[in-house]
Amino acid sequence: MLRGIGLKAFNSELSQWMEIKVAQGMKSIFRTLFGAATAVTLLLPVVVQDAGAKGGSQNTIALRNEMHHQLIAQALPSSAVSPVYLYHRCWNIINQQFYDKTYGGQDWSRWEHHYDTKIKNKDDAYKAIESMLASLGDPYTRFLNPEAFSDETNQIKAHLYGVGIQLGMSDMKKIVVIAPIAGSPASTAGVLPGDEILEVDGELVAGQPLDSVVKKIRGPINTKVTLTMLRDSKRVPIPLMRAEIAVKAVTKAVILPGNVGYIRLDSFISAKATEELKEALSKVEGADSIVLDLRNNPGGLLDNAVQIANLFLKGGVIVSTVDGGENKASTISRGQPSFEKPIVTLINGSSASASEILAGALKENDRSQLVGTKSFGKGLVQAIQKLDDGSGMNYSIAKYLTAGGNYIHHKGISPNIEVKLSDDEYKKGLGPWWIDPTFKRFNREPQDGFDIQLLAAINQAKNEVKKSKGQPTEPFKDEEVRKQILAKLGKPVIDTKKAAQAATDGPKTGRAAADFAPSKAPGVPSRN
Repeated sequence: MLRGIGLKAFNSELSQWMEIKVAQGMKSIFRTLFGAATAVTLLLPVVVQDAGAKGGSQNTIALRNEMHHQLIAQALPSSAVSPVYLYHRCWNIINQQFYDKTYGGQDWSRWEHHYDTKIKNKDDAYKAIESMLASLGDPYTRFLNPEAFSDETNQIKAHLYGVGIQLGMSDMKKIVVIAPIAGSPASTAGVLPGDEILEVDGELVAGQPLDSVVKKIRGPINTKVTLTMLRDSKRVPIPLMRAEIAVKAVTKAVILPGNVGYIRLDSFISAKATEELKEALSKVEGADSIVLDLRNNPGGLLDNAVQIANLFLKGGVIVSTVDGGENKASTISRGQPSFEKPIVTLINGSSASASEILAGALKENDRSQLVGTKSFGKGLVQAIQKLDDGSGMNYSIAKYLTAGGNYIHHKGISPNIEVKLSDDEYKKGLGPWWIDPTFKRFNREPQDGFDIQLLAAINQAKNEVKKSKGQPTEPFKDEEVRKQILAKLGKPVIDTKKAAQAATDGPKTGRAAADFAPSKAPGVPSRN
């Protein structure tokens, strides 16, 4: 499953090989990512400022191209790798590449031979590496065993093997189907929103954590798994054949009433994210403006953030990085946007990493108004190094600055227009349209009129069009709109999916899971 990094949203920890040329001319090859969400290659011209250059001003800027290289690394058989060597390999990587040269305020050399006489096998080495990395006090620097590293590799390639369902867990600890993914085995077999999973291959899942159930459902392509559902108080066994599930970066592209385009960018993970965004823009090209929704987007490939920013920007810096040697490198826009109509961007406290790169670039280059709440605040660049036995390591290699030169770590990016949600309002369903904490309204759409932040963004998108035409704008009547939404939510819920199927399928109808308590916090459902 996709794990969170304290965002209350599942994160995707993905990576891609790249070559970084540091200012001194030395080369280091590794895989990079932005935080526990990813970030990688600088494919565009970048501006490199060498703070330590001799014979010139520290403000001297040289333009050059960063070339991207795809590397294929073959791990040695696990049994052929010395556990002590593995430990020292990790120590050396941190010693040379970690962004904080105080190493969390300690003498890093004390760890070099700390476990030499205690490491007897691979498991000892793994535990020693984990302890060593924990001493840095950096939550984004961590060890990945071979299985975890393999997961990251598959995720960046957008490889997901399972049955194609989005799951959530209620406060009553019930595993509930949020929705089957279109075209997936689950969708074809008739899995319905609101189905409760009771068993996986005959094993009861009651009391198990969500990620444990997810692992049981996933598996190799063309293998079978049977899910026993509770539907309308009846047990319904559904045999499924696992397949590769398409992981989409863009999950919604539609023109809303008022001729406002809407695009939800779920992540920057897939290497196809930029192409998906281009396709989404073509779907809404007839709109007068667009709302780009980055809420609950935990990040992804830096390449995608840069390339997507280039679809909108006429120039300016997109992002800068500063390594442990205080060498600054800035990626600049090509200045050839393919979309020039007004944009409004939605963010919240679960918009992180590459989401903040894009949001910052759009805001600080005066290209988009941000609506919502302050973003997460992730301002460190991570690398992932593949180790000789197939394991790997995340480690922080640099700080990044937004387009305006702001270091947002633990600070986040503030929106131009703040639209807050109280816990009570969130639980009642005024939050992001695709999340229903009540587990009562399945199959929601962005135009359903309950998402208060989206409604504010739509209003602002219309205002941006009016500004461009010299027309007067209309303020968003926040309090009035909230009251209207709460009044609508107070009415009995009609499960449109259930009603539609009842008309055709009779007793095969799914239920709306009305007995499920609202979940505690926003999140992205896990995918299987």
